Amino acid sequence: MRIEEKIKVLERVALQLEPDQIQRSELRDQVIDYTEEFLENINENKAFIQTDHKGKAIYDHPISEEPQPLNELINIFKENVEKTGLNPASGGHLAYIPGGGLYPSSLGDYIADITNRYAGVFYPSPGAVRMENMLINWMRDEIGYPDTAAGNLTSGGSIANLIGIVTARDAFNLQSKNFHKVVIYLTEQVHHSVMKSIRIAGLYNAQIRHVPMDDHFRMDVDHLEELIKTDEEHGLQPWLIIASAGTTDTGAVDPIDKIADIKDEHNLWLHVDGAYGGFFILCDEGKKIIKGLDRTDSIVMDPHKGLFLPYGTGIVLIKDRKLLFQSHYYKANYLQDAEKFDEELSPADLSPELTKHYRGLRMWLPLKLFGLKPFRAGLEEKIWLARYFYEEIQKIEGFEVGSYPDLSVVTYRFMPKDGKPNEFNQKLLDLILEDGRVFLSSTMIGDKFYLRLAVLCFRSHKEIVDLALEVLKEKSKILVERD
Repeated sequence: MRIEEKIKVLERVALQLEPDQIQRSELRDQVIDYTEEFLENINENKAFIQTDHKGKAIYDHPISEEPQPLNELINIFKENVEKTGLNPASGGHLAYIPGGGLYPSSLGDYIADITNRYAGVFYPSPGAVRMENMLINWMRDEIGYPDTAAGNLTSGGSIANLIGIVTARDAFNLQSKNFHKVVIYLTEQVHHSVMKSIRIAGLYNAQIRHVPMDDHFRMDVDHLEELIKTDEEHGLQPWLIIASAGTTDTGAVDPIDKIADIKDEHNLWLHVDGAYGGFFILCDEGKKIIKGLDRTDSIVMDPHKGLFLPYGTGIVLIKDRKLLFQSHYYKANYLQDAEKFDEELSPADLSPELTKHYRGLRMWLPLKLFGLKPFRAGLEEKIWLARYFYEEIQKIEGFEVGSYPDLSVVTYRFMPKDGKPNEFNQKLLDLILEDGRVFLSSTMIGDKFYLRLAVLCFRSHKEIVDLALEVLKEKSKILVERD
C-alpha cells in the first residue's frame, strides 16, 4: 500500500473523533438531560451515600477498541460515581472545606474546552492570558497589594503554596548547604499541603518551629517573637513565617497584622495560607476578622472554595512580581517566537505548570454574569450561619462547643454521662454518615475527638443548617438511649 493510500485509510478511521453537527447535538442533549435531572433533584438527594460496592463496577468496563453508546456510559457514571460516597454539589456538604460548582463555571469550562485556548503563554493566546491576568489584578487590588504584584491561577492551594514557598526561598537566595540553619515558623494548625510544599521545595532539613497558639488556635505573636530572637542568638537564620487565614480544623484566623510587625522588624518573609478563608475579605464581616493581608509577601486563596467555583481553581499572589518571575521563568529554544511578544506576563513563567487548563474562563464568566454582590452576600451568609449553628447546638442537651468561629467552621462534641466522649462522637458521626442527609466530618484537637461543621457550599442555607441540627439531635438521642 502506497503511503497516500495508507494515510487515507487511517484518516477514515480517525475522522470518527470529529462528530458532525447532528451527532454533537445528540451527544450534548444526553449530557444536558442527565445534568438537569441531577440539578433538579439536588435538594432531595443525599449528601453522602454509603454503598458496599464503592464504585467497583467501573472495573467491569475497561477501555476497549470498540465504541460504546453514551447513554450506557452515563449510566455507568451515575451508578458508580454519582451514587456512592460524597455528593460535593449538595448543600448538605458541611464537612472538610466544601467546594463550589457554580453552573456558569461549567459553561466557561465547556467553551474553554471546545475552543481549547492555551492560556500559558501570551504570544499564542494574548486574550486568554489578559483575562487571567485581569483576574489576578482584581484580587491583588482586593487584598491591597501594589501594582508590582503578580500571581497565578493554579490547580489549587497545594500548588499555590508551593509557588509561594519556592519564591520565598529564592528571594532570600537560600542554598541547600545551609538549609539546616534556616528556620520556618508556623502553628500545628497549618494545612498539611504547606508541609508537603516545604518538603518538595527541598527544605525538609530546615528547622520547623511550631509556634504556640492562644485558646482560639491562633498563632501567639509573643511566643513567635521569642522564638525568632532565640534562633537569632543561636546563629540560625529565621526566614519564613507561615500564617493562616482560616485553618481547616477550626477556621481560626491568625493575627496577620501583628505578625507582619514582627516580620518587618526581623526581615522575614510572611506567607499566608488563605486557601479557605482568604476570599472572606470580600464581605464586611470578613474584613473585620482578616486584617493585614496587604502587609504580607505572598498569599494563597482558593476560588474553588471562597468563590464557589469547581474544584481545580487556586490562586497565589506575590507582592514582588520580579521575585515570582525569577523563580519560575525558563527560556526554551522552541519558544523563541514568543519572546517578541512580552506585553503581559505569561502564566507559564510564573508557575511550575506549562500546559494547563484555561482556568480563567470558569472564573471570569460567573463573576461577570452575576456581579460581585451575590458573592459578597453568600460569603457573609456563611459566617452568620456558623454563628447561628454555634448558638443553636448548645441548646441541644449534651453538646458542648469549641472556640467561637472566626469564619464558617464550628467544632463541637457530645458529652455523654459515661465519660467516653471520643468513642461516643465517633459512633455519632457513623450514624450521621449512614443517614446521609448531611455530610459532617471530625477532627482531633489534642486528644479530643471533635465533630466539625464547615459551611461554605453556595447551596448551604439556613434550612440545611437546621437539618444538621435536627440530625445531630435525633442521632445523639438514639445513641444515648441505646447505651
